[in-house]
Amino acid sequence: MKNKGIKIKKSDFGFLSSLFAVFVGLLFGFIILLCSNASQAVPGFLTILTGALTHGNKGAGQVFYYATPIILTGLSVGFAFKTGLFNIGATGQFIAGSFAAVVVGLTLPSLGAVHWTVALLASAAAGAVWGAVPGILKAFFNVNEVISSIMMNYIGLYAVNFTVKGSKTLFDSLRNQSLPLPESSHIPKMGLNLLFPDSSVNGGIFIAVLAALVIYIILNKTTFGFELKAVGFNRNASKYAGINEKKSIILSMVIAGALAGMAGGLLYLAGSGKHIEVVDVLPAEGFTGISVALLGLSNPLGIVLAGLFIAHITSGGFYLQLFEFSTEIIDIIVAVIIYFSAFSLIIRLLFSKISKGRGEVKNHE
Repeated sequence: MKNKGIKIKKSDFGFLSSLFAVFVGLLFGFIILLCSNASQAVPGFLTILTGALTHGNKGAGQVFYYATPIILTGLSVGFAFKTGLFNIGATGQFIAGSFAAVVVGLTLPSLGAVHWTVALLASAAAGAVWGAVPGILKAFFNVNEVISSIMMNYIGLYAVNFTVKGSKTLFDSLRNQSLPLPESSHIPKMGLNLLFPDSSVNGGIFIAVLAALVIYIILNKTTFGFELKAVGFNRNASKYAGINEKKSIILSMVIAGALAGMAGGLLYLAGSGKHIEVVDVLPAEGFTGISVALLGLSNPLGIVLAGLFIAHITSGGFYLQLFEFSTEIIDIIVAVIIYFSAFSLIIRLLFSKISKGRGEVKNHE
């Protein structure tokens, strides 16, 4: 008799591995709550899951607001993954994009209605330039992109701090941060203020989702995307097939950098009172993007869902203070959930090996 067990499709491995990562992360978070304050652990855990919606539409709007930049940094990392590159420099590209957006926002208010659009395009261009550097080093000198992009993160951080602090047109010396941006540089609400009143959400979420759709089409429906992925699979074979592998590597990092740079622009042009603070701390959005890309399996549509999930958990975690949990515990819980998402790839490989083993046994039968 043939064994008619449950068949798991190869396409389901990724979903199951990500689901497992989410489950383990939440379980670990519950254990931390239990050890910290057992009497409040259950209501605190439920708050993580539902806290973002405590204020109804306003809470939902905040989830979209927090998700916007990390969806784009996730796309940046995920796009590079798909083309065989590890863009750990999304943070530096994010910083460069943020700086370009703030500079245009503060110096060109005369642009009027197109002010925010020009500032956003400037953020994408700055991120692209920052991404191009490790791309060029990889393509022509075979410098590992992980090392070069990490260095670009810190170069970006200190260069922006130095420039902002030394500019009278950008720096607020009393608050040690950049000056407030004029209203003309703010991204329009695009009607979302009516659906989500009193929240910080704006049209940036539409731009993030549109970017995900564009990246999906590029990777899966165009010859250009096929060439990029082919170079990622095997650089030498692609070169033999007539693909300009150096050009593909550079363009991959340029596009990834543009996405991360735009993430910075969307955050600082949101009109939520965000400023560039002159501190020696790398922004979290770039590193969160790595986790979002892993959880979303580098699929643009999966990255959108992963970004919304991480934003939901983050937003809900703010309410844990109502149950006598400190802010540090909130950060630990979110960090653990993000950390376990990295194991999705390991679980995916495990499922693949189990399925392959079952297939071999079936063939021997």
